[in-house]
Amino acid sequence: MTAKILCVAGARPNFMKIAPLLAAFRSAKSFEARLVHTGQHYDAKLSKIFFEELAIPRPHVELEVGSGTHAQQTAEIMKRFEEVVIREQPQAVLVVGDVNSTTACALVASKIRLEKPFRCRFGERTRPLVIHVEAGLRSHDNDMPEEINRKVVDAISDLLFVSDPIGMELLAKENVSDPDRVFFVGNVMIDTLLGAKEKAAQSTIREEFGVAGKPYGVVTLHRPSNVDDPANLSQLLRTLDGIASRVKLVFPVHPRTRQKLEAMGMAFDEARWKVVDPCGYIDFLDLTANATLVLTDSGGIQEETTVLGVPCITLRENTERPCTIDQGTNQLVGTDPSAILAAVDRALSGRVEKRVPPLWDGKSAERIRDILEQVFAVS
Repeated sequence: MTAKILCVAGARPNFMKIAPLLAAFRSAKSFEARLVHTGQHYDAKLSKIFFEELAIPRPHVELEVGSGTHAQQTAEIMKRFEEVVIREQPQAVLVVGDVNSTTACALVASKIRLEKPFRCRFGERTRPLVIHVEAGLRSHDNDMPEEINRKVVDAISDLLFVSDPIGMELLAKENVSDPDRVFFVGNVMIDTLLGAKEKAAQSTIREEFGVAGKPYGVVTLHRPSNVDDPANLSQLLRTLDGIASRVKLVFPVHPRTRQKLEAMGMAFDEARWKVVDPCGYIDFLDLTANATLVLTDSGGIQEETTVLGVPCITLRENTERPCTIDQGTNQLVGTDPSAILAAVDRALSGRVEKRVPPLWDGKSAERIRDILEQVFAVS
């Protein structure tokens, strides 16, 4: 049996996760993988460039949903994706990460009845299998929309592929522990990173930014808790500006963060800061790999810096990626100025340990493919 799998990507973090999976599926005759791009991120700097740089084939389906409130965006994705599932009649829908596209498409797939049943390890099915890659992540902060998405998707998924070792324990506490359904496979984002390192080494981005051969830090900010409140954002930037007096900071500004900065009339000292538009994946990988330290509120960057051995200071009160602290280079400090400065001192002193979590070895997508071959290998 050739299993048709609809693979869903919607936002920037999804693209780095979906690329190695599509490549792994292409290498196996037992799958027909079709890519659905929801258009949740539609800015070229946050979407199109990643398809080009990561050699992701042109999507078979583009939903072009655009922006909106969480409810509006999720509802629009569900409406448009339902039509796709009805037309395509897939045996599985694979979603990655924790964005609105992940939840919306998993919900649709979990309720669809196929025209023709199929058999797999779980017996005869009249609904597509829902596959969640990067399952089991928890920040324990329900004020984060992503946390709600994670819980919902893990609860309705048929197959859960876990990237952080502690994810297996967290899912077991939620009564999701069937060894035929839940698998620790490592981190598909690291597959992409390791595969792109050689190409990234040829980037000229550090020369373009004037930081080649010099110490510098990288800053990324986009979490609502950090950027939506002008008072919070102002305090955070004042703290970062003090750090910029010690080591120049390169700040690729997310579009929603730029809107907030412009509304506040925020100005940056060019001697301390290099404020730029979002970078492509290859350029950003080179920029991060050669940084003295990274200050971020991103989840994925916590993972990437761990593998790259670059000190990371996470400007959040919680993280859904605890292994980057226990086994990586990440320091979770929140937004208190004294905590941030202490973490910077530690990073600049070289006292940050550099370890890589298990199975973050570039072969996670292959493990997922091999498991799925067994799931569908039923005569």
